[in-house]
Amino acid sequence: MDTSSLIDFSPLIQEFDKILLGFWATIRLTLTSAFFALILGTVLVSMRVAPTPVLRWAGTAYVNVVRNTPLTLVLILCALGLSDTMQLTFSDEPSTNYFWWAVAGLSAYTATFVCEALRSGINTVATGQAEAARAIGLTFIQTLRLVVLPQAFRSVIAPLGSILIALAKNTTIVTVASYLDAAAQMKQMFDDYGGTIPIFLGFAFGYMVLTLPTGFFFGWLAKRMAVAR
Repeated sequence: MDTSSLIDFSPLIQEFDKILLGFWATIRLTLTSAFFALILGTVLVSMRVAPTPVLRWAGTAYVNVVRNTPLTLVLILCALGLSDTMQLTFSDEPSTNYFWWAVAGLSAYTATFVCEALRSGINTVATGQAEAARAIGLTFIQTLRLVVLPQAFRSVIAPLGSILIALAKNTTIVTVASYLDAAAQMKQMFDDYGGTIPIFLGFAFGYMVLTLPTGFFFGWLAKRMAVAR
């Protein structure tokens, strides 16, 4: 068996520009999805702790259904169901359209985990603080925005970092939504050059560059912003 191709790093050098473009697509997808997931997750947790039963029921139903649905199915629903079948598009440009549908699917899915992380953070806030805020005339939304959520966010910085890392890794399956990222580029290189070890190690190293600093940063930030009890 010829093992020379298994240790040949030349494909990584030849396709370096395409690899960088693939990882740039992954970074854009991760950051954009994280932004919308954080917003939607905050809205969902506000619904789950709201005094209105209908809002609590709607928030709970969404979180339980979407969180227990495989991400692959969520992305297929967005790309094939909503975009291709129902003709709901963000742009006439296919790559832009599929990018935003991939963002929509990842955001909708990741928001459920953001919601649950924030809900655990809200549970760490003493109920007396919320009661005091209501006693001085603050509404539920004002109490949540000014008193509860700021402390809740500081309590769950580390879990939110873990969710962001999981989101970055989840982008590897957005090819089912017809969007091409680093994982799609790796598959293309496997098809062109064969499943060599250097290609696998090169892409594994690329994902480690994305995720390890993120973990260290959120770990440092969690200690820095820890709430004194």
